[in-house]
Amino acid sequence: MNVVRYVLGGALVGYGALQILGRRAGSTAPERRMHLAGDELVARPQMRTNHAVAIEALPDQVWPWLTQMGWHLGGYYTPEWVDRLLFPQNWSSLAHLDPALLRDLRVGDIIPDGAPGTAWYVVVEVDPPHVLVLRSTTHLPPGWGEKYGARIDWTWSFRLAELPGERTRLQSRIRGRTEPWWLTATYLATIVPADYVMAVGMLRGIKRRVESAVPMQSSGRSPLAAESAVLEAITNGS
Repeated sequence: MNVVRYVLGGALVGYGALQILGRRAGSTAPERRMHLAGDELVARPQMRTNHAVAIEALPDQVWPWLTQMGWHLGGYYTPEWVDRLLFPQNWSSLAHLDPALLRDLRVGDIIPDGAPGTAWYVVVEVDPPHVLVLRSTTHLPPGWGEKYGARIDWTWSFRLAELPGERTRLQSRIRGRTEPWWLTATYLATIVPADYVMAVGMLRGIKRRVESAVPMQSSGRSPLAAESAVLEAITNGS
């Protein structure tokens, strides 16, 4: 019985640590308190996460990596085991910039985050190379909106601040609100801990790629194909 208690106690402590890390790993208290672009879009968020990393490069060297991210585009620069285990239908995250995937992002542009008709982000604010705000109301299991009245509204904000020594502080913030209550409880119990792996892995992946300065090269992927598939699915579903 003592062994069981120790195991359960250790599991609870570990889960509690993941809840904390999933909310703020890498970020400072002032960063978590500061206002970011897009904060006003989701009122009274139930889910908030803040993560950050320092990169040995200027913001305009970091920015292109954000413009090519997305499903069947550049990916999200998460660890390879994450791509393979959690997102087997996606292509692996690129380790280099692809000139064909670099986008002059504008408000209203679509960034696909899954197979056509499943999930995507819309660019709602952009100020290169310092601010990018994405918004989604689509990150729900298929049919849950109609069947259970499930709703989600979340923003994903990026802030790139220049630091002394030609460095960049890349900050990522998620603010989300869901309903009904059981969906909120599920998301808080699972998505927040997972964000430690996903968000921190992504920021570290961007840092590693930017600092390695791998030359641009073609990947054979097409931004128009990915976005057109999402737009077609949206049109057919409306």
